[in-house]
Amino acid sequence: MSLEELHLNLRNLNSDDYEQLKSLMDAVYHDIGGAWPKHTIDKLIQEFPDGQIAIEDDGVLVGVALTVQVDYDEFSNPHKYDDLIGHRETILNDQDGDAMYGLDVLIHPDYRGYRLGRRLYEARKELCRSHNLRAILAGGRIPEYHQHAQELSPAEYIDKVSRKEIYDPILSFQLANDFQVKRLLRKYLPEDEQSRGYATLLEWNNILFEPAESVLDTRPTQVRVGAVQWQMREFDSVEAALQQIEYFVDALSDYQSDFAVFPELFNAPLMGLQDRAAQQDQMGAIRFLAGFTERFKTELSRMAVSYNINIVGGSMIEVGDDDRLYNIAYLFHRDGEIEKQAKLHITPQERRDWVIEGGDNLQIFDTDAGRVGILICYDVEFPELGRLLADQDMDILFVPFWTDTKNGYLRVRHCAQARAIENECYVVLCGSVGNLPSIENLDIQYAQSAVFSPSDFAFPHDAVLAETTPNTEMIFFSDLDLTRLTVVRAEGSVTNLKDRRKDLFDLRWRDWSWKSGANLEE
Repeated sequence: MSLEELHLNLRNLNSDDYEQLKSLMDAVYHDIGGAWPKHTIDKLIQEFPDGQIAIEDDGVLVGVALTVQVDYDEFSNPHKYDDLIGHRETILNDQDGDAMYGLDVLIHPDYRGYRLGRRLYEARKELCRSHNLRAILAGGRIPEYHQHAQELSPAEYIDKVSRKEIYDPILSFQLANDFQVKRLLRKYLPEDEQSRGYATLLEWNNILFEPAESVLDTRPTQVRVGAVQWQMREFDSVEAALQQIEYFVDALSDYQSDFAVFPELFNAPLMGLQDRAAQQDQMGAIRFLAGFTERFKTELSRMAVSYNINIVGGSMIEVGDDDRLYNIAYLFHRDGEIEKQAKLHITPQERRDWVIEGGDNLQIFDTDAGRVGILICYDVEFPELGRLLADQDMDILFVPFWTDTKNGYLRVRHCAQARAIENECYVVLCGSVGNLPSIENLDIQYAQSAVFSPSDFAFPHDAVLAETTPNTEMIFFSDLDLTRLTVVRAEGSVTNLKDRRKDLFDLRWRDWSWKSGANLEE
């Protein structure tokens, strides 16, 4: 049969299909009893119509998948095929079941080679997702086992099939369709002589499954991020700076953003409130800037609540309890909570001119719009930090930055994009622009802010979701689909996080609690 002659249609099975179904089942299952009686099929269609899937070619039934709902906890444990069968060969469908059970997949012998079985399996997976069911289970025959039973145990046979040393028409197909062998079932179908009564319990997990009891607590699937490519400008007062910030927060909120993001040290122009002579004392100037941090924290927290938006407050200088200076990114939640992440790696310029210290804590933040991390500028150039955050299920990494030259910017950009790819997360890069020759150490800025994604089919071909015009003050937005992260981590073309060789290496965060005087014995 040529491809030009095919006119395939995927649809649900109905009662009128029985005669064709019977012929198909008798042909395929001639060795184990043939077709189900009509009342069995009619009951299946009545109780779980979506689960009975057919492929027809010009009205002729050529492929069928029969499915029931079951209780996962019961059927993910050892069972027999008869456990699915009730009185008078009725199949027991549990309408409250949290999983699907694949009963049969049949393809007409003349249509093998067209991958119709894969088409039916994909339809089952979509059904499982749309019904928010936990998994698809199936008891899979191993019909070629009888040829190897003298020299191989069932477990050894399954292992060789999985390694493609032996081909089994059913098990090889199921493994190729992302099913995993969960256990060996004994006496599953005693009359199946080819399988010697054995079967594999196969499972395909729905990675998007949300238990009913947690529906109110589930994270959102769509998140809108808005960011400000901030113009460094002279301000004649703190009030003027806060007014400019509130203008942008208001605008981002009007577009229903979940986050408003600002760059690293975006309030640094306030050092210009000193005269030029005072600015020559770099240590005095940066401590002068730190004096505004508490007021900024109060005002930005007010804005987050008032405008109903989470604010990543770039970063600001804070005087620690030890009287040392730290570069701190604050996360202002729209419920009023304030959290912070210190810059951990300090650039030579920050150490030399301002004597900034590096922090010693790495935070993951739970927000109402996903789990997020913050790495300030230079920190994103150290891949260990992004991986530690990814190990805590980070969805979005925010990178507020400040670079003066294009080569400095490109270091940050390329490293940020690498973090998105290797950690299968979104990365939001937000920087400042403009020239301020009148303020010491703020002469020039270079930025092109962007949002990066993993690099796979579900995302843009260049893995860039949004990008600003270089060196121009502007706001920009990006809608982030968190469900795509879940899918790419489990079923992507490559699965970076899942495929790590943890048998060869590991990564851990050291315990620094002794630095704060904590009693480690408590």
